[in-house]
Amino acid sequence: MALHSIETLNPPSEDLVKVGYSCSACGRHYLHRADVAAVASVLNRDVSLTNVLAFGGHYIHCGQPMEKTGSELRRLSAPVSTDKDQEETFDVYMTTRVLHCRCGFQMELPE
Repeated sequence: MALHSIETLNPPSEDLVKVGYSCSACGRHYLHRADVAAVASVLNRDVSLTNVLAFGGHYIHCGQPMEKTGSELRRLSAPVSTDKDQEETFDVYMTTRVLHCRCGFQMELPE
């Protein structure tokens, strides 16, 4: 199991949260309510999580919140048509924020 996110319920609960995770065996993603104590036991495992955890507006890797170290302008291109004779592309530009972990792991998210 890989834990991806923990969110408060609406309305908030002291004992339950909404948890997003994926199954390592089947690869499917799940989102459901979970007991806070059960989630804490998963987070306190000796084996470190390999994925990034989104929690409280922060992204956590290696058990520490990742820090924003900059922004990048990225271009995404796609052909306007599937016609092989037409070479025209459609370009989309977007700004991303660059996040780093102390271990060297880096990721970019849309701003």
